[in-house]
Amino acid sequence: MMVSRDDRDTMTGGAVVVIGALLLTLAFAIGGKSTESAEGYTLSARFNRADGISIGSPVRLSGSLVGHVVGQRLDDRYRAVLTFLVRPDIQLSSDTAAVIYTDGLLGAKFVELKPGGDDTMMKPGQEIHYTQDTVVIEDLLDMIIQQAKAKRGYLDKPLPSATN
Repeated sequence: MMVSRDDRDTMTGGAVVVIGALLLTLAFAIGGKSTESAEGYTLSARFNRADGISIGSPVRLSGSLVGHVVGQRLDDRYRAVLTFLVRPDIQLSSDTAAVIYTDGLLGAKFVELKPGGDDTMMKPGQEIHYTQDTVVIEDLLDMIIQQAKAKRGYLDKPLPSATN
């Protein structure tokens, strides 16, 4: 039996769609299972800016995953309040700091916990008082450009044209 070119292309396209659907289903099935347990204790921290952080964002300690963000809200002064779940085996001192970092130059954002040296440990539900906001790459580039313009004397003037 001779199969025409159109029939062969249709069968190939159908096979690609079926394989794609199976791979997508497998990815969602594996991705939906969390390796973390829901056990642990919650802590919160207030930030002026929490750009790029959402529910499920990782919380790390010395680069190791120790929890994830479980809640976000605004306080009465419009500051971002993040609530995160930390593994029960992680004990943090009461002067621990929370810093928002970026994985690489344009990577995902995460909360990094930096323990202090206090002898008293944080209790579930307490708030971390020492925080550092996220650095927005656009703001950083704007600061660099403004400093370069100021050094060259073009702060309030347009840049010279390259065509002259």
